[in-house]
Amino acid sequence: MDTTSTKKKVLLVEDDTNLGLLLQEYLNHKNFSVDLKRNGEEGWHAYNKSDYDIILLDVMMPKKDGFTLAEDIRSQNTEVPIIFLTAKSLKEDKIKGLTLGADDYITKPFSMEVLELKMAAILRRTEKVEVVPTLDQYLAGQSTLDYKNQKLYFQGKGTPLTTKENELLRLFFERKNNLLERETALKKVWNNDSYFTARSMDVFISKIRKYIKDDTTLQIINVHGLGYKLVENEEA
Repeated sequence: MDTTSTKKKVLLVEDDTNLGLLLQEYLNHKNFSVDLKRNGEEGWHAYNKSDYDIILLDVMMPKKDGFTLAEDIRSQNTEVPIIFLTAKSLKEDKIKGLTLGADDYITKPFSMEVLELKMAAILRRTEKVEVVPTLDQYLAGQSTLDYKNQKLYFQGKGTPLTTKENELLRLFFERKNNLLERETALKKVWNNDSYFTARSMDVFISKIRKYIKDDTTLQIINVHGLGYKLVENEEA
C-alpha cells in the first residue's frame, strides 16, 4: 500500500553535505519526505515552490544564512514549524533564533533520534485542534485587538501582529488589570517554560509595549517574580 500521502514533508537546509545526506536518509526511513537544499537561497526557492510540514535550518550558510531565511519565511508564514540546527551555541544566538519565531534550537552535535522526537512532538502540537476563542475582538483602553485578523488597532491605525504576538496580546486583554503569570503565558503561547523561551518572551513583551505606547490608557507592568499585568488607566 502506498503510504507516501501520510509522510510529513520536510525542508532541510544544510550546507554540510555529509550531515545533510545522513539526516535526509535517516528521516526518510522514519516516514518523512525530506527535500535537502545546500544554502539559504536554494532553501528560499524550495520553500516558495512547495508546502512543508516542518523546516530544519542550519544557521551558518552561504548566500543566505539561516536567521535571514527564517525571517523571510516568517514574513509569509507564521505557522510552519522551524527548528534551527547549528553549531552556534551562544545564549544570544539561541535567544535570537527563538525570537525570530523558531520552535526549537538544537546545537551540533546532536542525536538524530532526539531530533526526530522533537519534530514529532512539535508536529503533534501544531496539529491539535485549537479551541476557538469566544471573541474575535478584545478591547482594552482605547485599543482593539482584532484576534481573528491578527491586528492591533488604535485610533483607526492597524498594526499587523505575528501569531505569538497575537496570542500574547489576547492573554493580556483577557486578563486586563489582573496578573498574567509568566508560566501561564509561556505554556499557552510557546508550549514550554525553558530559560531560553522565557528570554524570548521578554523580547516579545518589549515589542508589545512599543505597540501600545501611544495608548496612554494602557501600560504593561512587571509583577516581580510572578509575571505581568496589563493595567487600564483612566485618561487624565
